[in-house]
Amino acid sequence: MDKRALSGTLISVTAITAFGTALPALAESRPPVRTGVWTTSAQPKMAAVRPSTRNKKIALDHVVQRSWNAREFHCLDNLWTRESGWNHKALNRSSGAYGIPQALPAGKMSGAGRDWKSNPETQIRWGLAYIKGRYGRPCGAWGHWRSHNWY
Repeated sequence: MDKRALSGTLISVTAITAFGTALPALAESRPPVRTGVWTTSAQPKMAAVRPSTRNKKIALDHVVQRSWNAREFHCLDNLWTRESGWNHKALNRSSGAYGIPQALPAGKMSGAGRDWKSNPETQIRWGLAYIKGRYGRPCGAWGHWRSHNWY
């Protein structure tokens, strides 16, 4: 077949494809479009985060606002559970560290709000800013804590 004949054939096929009605028999032979619902039995690798206390719920909201994932919250939970048990009135009598993040000296948290002694949200906000500035993310702080027993 020469180039001219091949070119004419391609133009005809292109026209049929573009308009679809040039050959009704061709249009009828197309397979029907089927729709359905796809389901999976796959489970996420990490369980959903459901904080059990008010202070943890506040922290989760702040973690989400920072676009950190569930793994980061899990690291934060491990860290602050060991530091203060999430108690916003926790006081380490030997060092003077105070609150959920165990700030030392405790007065550093005043930069987050005047109610730092009694408001867990103020402490959490300060603690997350501290973690971000020093370790980047809660898992970085948790890794340091595991190596040194402090953060």
